[in-house]
Amino acid sequence: MKRAVFLDRDGVINRALERDGKPYPPTTLTEFEILPEVPAALAKLKVAGFLLIVTTNQPDVGRGTLTKEVVENIHAHMTAQLPIDRVEVCFHPGKGRSDCDCRKPKPGMLFHAARELNIDLAQSWMVGDRWRDVDCGHAAGCRTVFIDRGYVEELKQKPDFSARHLGEAADIILTQNNK
Repeated sequence: MKRAVFLDRDGVINRALERDGKPYPPTTLTEFEILPEVPAALAKLKVAGFLLIVTTNQPDVGRGTLTKEVVENIHAHMTAQLPIDRVEVCFHPGKGRSDCDCRKPKPGMLFHAARELNIDLAQSWMVGDRWRDVDCGHAAGCRTVFIDRGYVEELKQKPDFSARHLGEAADIILTQNNK
């Protein structure tokens, strides 16, 4: 079985747009900015043999405030720039308006990728900057790294590790992997 690092998108791969201490996704390709440490961090994880899978909630599509085409264009640009093996997306609106198994904190996106790609979730990691990511990783049986961006939002569960950015998270994963 394979090992994977599941990565949230906004705030982990790209700069989230912050308003009032809360993160928001880019709404255009022009607003999409890959964070500077990301290419090197992903390259190190790839060399170590991890599959790299982005798992992202994009509820604005389900809410009708962003088109699926814009999100797919952002993902095409992202995967052309970075060694990402797969992108799993939940487009459901959330906020009590959808009952799916894919919207984080539910682990459906991780379970789906694990089935499709023969991934051992117990040997895998979830990296994210929100409580939903940490809870999703725990629910899937992965170890978790929380990237602390200082948002006005509390964690519901304790992550296995915390980091300031993806470069630091990759170093934690690689160090723990070698133990």
